Amino acid sequence: MSTLPACPVCSMENTYPDAENYVCADCGHEWPMVAAAAADDNDERIVKDALGNVLSDGDAVVLIKDLKVKGSSITLKMGSKVKSIRLVGGDHEVDCKMDAGSFMLKACYLKKA
Repeated sequence: MSTLPACPVCSMENTYPDAENYVCADCGHEWPMVAAAAADDNDERIVKDALGNVLSDGDAVVLIKDLKVKGSSITLKMGSKVKSIRLVGGDHEVDCKMDAGSFMLKACYLKKA
């Protein structure tokens, strides 16, 4: 079994290393080995708030803008503090519980408390 990655362009597995690049023998596409190795090592996603601070599970955050909740008449007010957030994958990175219920929020509307 080959441990070389398949070509990202044509998906064929007929690739070989050449100096600092992988080369696909079928379509001729070349891509760097370093980028492939870095992508494998960095499984953990970094989520940053509106000010660029790194968020982690259990952090407390504050809303920086009034947010209307889709399909509801609820508005989450600016300055509301949310304790013990949980980071999740997807478009909305933060899962939290507030007095009004459970919500999934985008990190760009939050700042670390």
